[in-house]
Amino acid sequence: MIERQIIQHFTDDDLYKLSMCCAVIDNFPRAQVKYQFVDRDNTVYPEGFAEEVQHQIELLENVFITDEEVNFMRSRCYYIPGWFYRYLRGFRYNRKWVRVWQDEERHLHIEFEGNWSDTILLEVKVLAIVSELYYEITGQTDKLDYEECYRKSYEKAERLLEAGCVYSDFGTRRRASFQAEETVVRAMRDCQNSRQWPGRFVGTSNVYLAMKYNLTPVGTMAHEFVCAIAGMYGPQMANHMAMDAWRHTFRGALGTFLYDSFGWDIFSMNFSEDFANLFKGLRIDSGDNHEQLMKIAAKYEQLGIDPRSKQVIFSNALDTDRAIAIQRYAVDYCQPSFGIGTHFTNDFEGIKPRNIVIKLVAVKITESWTFYNDTCKLSEDKGKHTGKPDVIERFKKAVNFPE
Repeated sequence: MIERQIIQHFTDDDLYKLSMCCAVIDNFPRAQVKYQFVDRDNTVYPEGFAEEVQHQIELLENVFITDEEVNFMRSRCYYIPGWFYRYLRGFRYNRKWVRVWQDEERHLHIEFEGNWSDTILLEVKVLAIVSELYYEITGQTDKLDYEECYRKSYEKAERLLEAGCVYSDFGTRRRASFQAEETVVRAMRDCQNSRQWPGRFVGTSNVYLAMKYNLTPVGTMAHEFVCAIAGMYGPQMANHMAMDAWRHTFRGALGTFLYDSFGWDIFSMNFSEDFANLFKGLRIDSGDNHEQLMKIAAKYEQLGIDPRSKQVIFSNALDTDRAIAIQRYAVDYCQPSFGIGTHFTNDFEGIKPRNIVIKLVAVKITESWTFYNDTCKLSEDKGKHTGKPDVIERFKKAVNFPE
């Protein structure tokens, strides 16, 4: 058993999990959910790996938010209401929300179940635990050369900044280790501060590292917010309800909407002029980046809005080369920015990044319901829909999803 605790800080997490938690309590305080872990590579994990993950989850029970973390978030996350910090001060993880096991082929299974406002704060931490544990237990940590990581990260920053890219680190969930992400953030900050650049390193999604290196914590929301609403009320109006709920909680702040939970077409029908003016921009996380950008620009123009006044965040499996290529054409249509994850925090010679996710798969509006509704996500990337096959087909018919 590895006694070292992998997650040692409450805010060693992505900002969007905290912002979504706040919006969930504000809009859906009694909602109950189920999540499932998916390893897209169908990895065979070492014997006893599930027990190691379970142990790390148990250790989360002694992780709580500190005054330093609260004070930092108050100073940088002005849009989060004060009552939410009182909630976070009393928040404690509970191992009872989680089941972890391996099957006969040693594939890993993880499930969460409970209040949405509780279990929402498990996803990123558990993915980071699985990723880091895997390299440790399989004896690959000696391949993690942090001096080389700093050098490579600095060079990536130089290229992105010189190309005029506005970008941030989104790499907590599939990082090789906490030290890997910290090394990346430090290198990016050092490069940004070395001279004036055409581009800008905005910050990191990791709230703790933003605090440690005096950066801006970056992030808004994830697909799960829209997908859960679709499970409760149906997918046709899920984007509308999600935007309305987000407006209710954050009053126009955190104004980037992740639109692709059920494809562009149904979102576009819900993206009325008031929402287009309210939200600062949209985030592209699937599909062909150029094709999606053209749809976004055309929609804004249809609504009488100059798309060049709007931000578009690109975050679909980006690396340095792809971000620079997108920057060259996107700057003529919008204010582009980039969220880059695994390419930053798990780029080591001889190391294969984990292709793992945790998805919200079922939801009910209140604990008094005797059944859950299944949910799913329809991706603009063909073959990457997530959910039960019959649920995917039902949702595709409901929103007339193009084949």
